[in-house]
Formats: sequence, structure tokens, C-alpha cells
Amino acid sequence: MSIFRSASFKLTVFYVLIVMIISVSFSVVVYQISSNEIGTCMNRPALYIKGLSNDNPIRSLANELERMRGEQIGQSRNHLLTNLINFNLLILVLSSVASYFFARRALRPIEEMMEAQSRFTADASHELKTPLTAMKSEIEVSLRDKKLGSAQAKKLLVSNLEEIGKLENLSSALLELARYENKSEKNLEALSLSEVLTSAFEKVEKFAKAKNIEFETDFSDLKVRADMQSLTELFVVLFDNSIKYSPVKSKITVSYKKEMRHVEIKIKDEGAGIKKEDLPHIFDRFYRADASRNKAQSGGYGLGLAIAKSIVELHGGTISVSSKAGKGSIFTVKLPLL
Repeated sequence: MSIFRSASFKLTVFYVLIVMIISVSFSVVVYQISSNEIGTCMNRPALYIKGLSNDNPIRSLANELERMRGEQIGQSRNHLLTNLINFNLLILVLSSVASYFFARRALRPIEEMMEAQSRFTADASHELKTPLTAMKSEIEVSLRDKKLGSAQAKKLLVSNLEEIGKLENLSSALLELARYENKSEKNLEALSLSEVLTSAFEKVEKFAKAKNIEFETDFSDLKVRADMQSLTELFVVLFDNSIKYSPVKSKITVSYKKEMRHVEIKIKDEGAGIKKEDLPHIFDRFYRADASRNKAQSGGYGLGLAIAKSIVELHGGTISVSSKAGKGSIFTVKLPLL
């Protein structure tokens, strides 16, 4: 963004100005001290000569030595001044490069946040506009129909009600995402991980049965420090995601193991998988990959995994995914142990 390039240059100039003020001030002090030292050292022979008697043969060289002393002092001071100027020019070049690098680095998080906010606004507007446009078009067409009967009117109302339901789901998801992203404090308690997973499975069980999907579990009980509601919601999102993209009569494997001070939970499905180029963006808000994972098939808005990531981060954990197109996906959640 051009505004951040301009800010980077301004910040660079500010950094360089501070560095050069310090460097030049230091150089002036060094020059003064060194000049005085040079003058003091060069004055010692002259003082010795002046102390000799007038008939001493060395006395005749006093004027020549005085001239040479003056030249040496001048040359030494000029060399010192030249070296200090070159040193400050080098500092100017190096500080300019370093300052621009640090300025860009300091502004990058703000730039990324604003870009993310801009994308979020654009995506949310688009998602909200789609059902509204559909409702408007249907109503306008129906109003032009002079022979509109009660059956057609009822069909129109049913269609509009479906679009309103979509808007309601989207609004709820947006509010939920905002709640988790902005929540700094959480009510943590000691929870049984198996109980959390069981509770999450019960909420998606009917969807799994509708596709004859078998859940296979392999774990022993472990205690984690978490919020029951949000952690259950995390696994509901992940289970629901696996069910949506798994074929009929497939299997989803849920397992976890203890590793040092955290527990690693893996959810493996046999679904369509995720393309390599989509993997870095799978947890982005409103991101949907190719046609095999689009809204028309899943009924989602690309917010579920973003919510899951926010919940995991709220608990001080991490979430990742490994997948190959056509070979299923494995979502890995790491949470701190109690």
C-alpha cells in the first residue's frame, strides 16, 4: 500500500536523522580531542628548542622545525577530518539501509492487519450482498407478475425465508468469530479431553450417520486446562468439516497423544483433500478452496476453520493441516496439558 511506503520513508528519514545527529556529535568531540592531542604532542619539540641557548647550533633549526611542525599539525588534522567525514558517509549509507529495513519491519504487522481488515470488509460485504440480491430480484420479478397467485407468493416467501436463514447464519458466524478474536480473558478449568471430544461428537453424530461415516477413536483420558464451551465448539467445527468433505461410507479417525507439556490431537478423514496451493490459506476468513469445497456443496461461508484457529490460539495452542488432493486431510491440534 502506498500509504505504508510513504510512512516507511518518513520513518527511515527519522531514524537516519537520529543516527546522524549522534554520529556527527560524536565525530565533533573526537575531532576536538584528537586535534588537541596532536597539538600537544607537536608542541613538545618546540618547547625543548626554545629552552636552548642562542649560541646552540640546534637553535638555528628552530624556525625550520616550527614551519614543519605547523605543516604536520595541519596535515594530521586534515587527515583526521577526512577520515571522520568518510566514516560519517559510511554511517549514513549503512544507517539508511538498516533504517528502511527496520521501518518496514515495524510497519509490516500494521500493514498486514489493515490489509486483512480490508479483505474482511470486502468479503463480508460480498457474502451479505449475495442473499440480499437474490431476495430483491425474486421480489421485483414477482411484483411485475400481475397474475401472481397465492401459491407463487408462498413459494416466494419460502425462498426469501431461506435467504434470511443464510443471512442469519452468516451474522452468527461473524459475531462468533469476533467474540473469539477479541476475547482476551477466558474461564479455564480442568477438563477431561475425552469428555470434550465425546460432547463434540454427539453434536455432529446425526450428520455422520446420514452419510454412514464411521468415527474411530484411539485415546486414553488426559486433562487439559480449557473452556468447555469453546473447546467443544472447536472440535464440532473440525468434525463437521471432516464429515462435509468425506465420501459416503468412509471413516474419520480421532486420536491424541501426550508430548512433553502438550497434547496432540489428530483428526484424519478420507475426503477430497486440499490442494497444496490452498493449504496456506485454509484458516483465512471467508477462504474457500476449489469447487470441491465451495459454499454450494458445503453450505458454509469459509468461517469455520477461522473460528477454530481463534479458539486454539485463545487456549495457547496451535492448529495445522496436512493434506493431498484426493487423499484426505489430517488436522492437528496442540493444546497445553494441565
